[in-house]
Amino acid sequence: MNKKNKKLYVNTPKHVAIIMDGNGRWAEKHSLSRLAGHKQGAEVIEPLLDKANELGLEAVSLYAFSTENWKRPSSEIVGLWDLLEHFFSRKMDAIMEKNIKVVHSGFTVKLPVKVKNIIKEVVTKTSKNKGIVLNLCLNYGGKQEIIHAVNSWLAENPKPAKLTEKKFEKYLFTYGLPEIDLLIRTSGEFRISNFLLWQIAYSEIIFMNVLWPDFGPIQLQEALDEYNKRKRRFGGI
Repeated sequence: MNKKNKKLYVNTPKHVAIIMDGNGRWAEKHSLSRLAGHKQGAEVIEPLLDKANELGLEAVSLYAFSTENWKRPSSEIVGLWDLLEHFFSRKMDAIMEKNIKVVHSGFTVKLPVKVKNIIKEVVTKTSKNKGIVLNLCLNYGGKQEIIHAVNSWLAENPKPAKLTEKKFEKYLFTYGLPEIDLLIRTSGEFRISNFLLWQIAYSEIIFMNVLWPDFGPIQLQEALDEYNKRKRRFGGI
């Protein structure tokens, strides 16, 4: 992943965001625990990034844990933190070798200290990598991000001032990343689930009837095939 690949499509999205849905249903389907479903879902990430890089994408945002996911059983949440630690301990060498840059979108408040430290370490260690960007959306909520951005702007601008889209976007977690061209949701559900609400204003959206642990390079390419059939008008004709 050290070299930019030649684009394989006429219109290659720079940034694809994915709502990784269906781990629990996949586990139930295979008579396994929910945590086993999450573990299998984590195995999808590396081959997905390999394919994304091959197809010429610049960034992939993954919805790993929402601000609403705190409602889940504590045992499942603890298992997810352990899975995060295990994932990066196993994948860090590959991440560095493939020149992947990891960034975090989300709130560190409420996260366990070990999770905060993992995120900080991975983001810092990969900060100078020049390959594809993995934006890990962890403890993330779209509405909450917008409110946070407004409050951050007000804190820096106590006197009345005109707020523009360009100024506002500097306070979003995704500032500096390419605009999101395509949003994919797996598992056959038709919801946005509070994900990147500002950023997907004019994104193409594809809902795929495949559970996340079964989502692979083939499904990503199918999504990009569909994306290339569409004409993006951005409010025009």
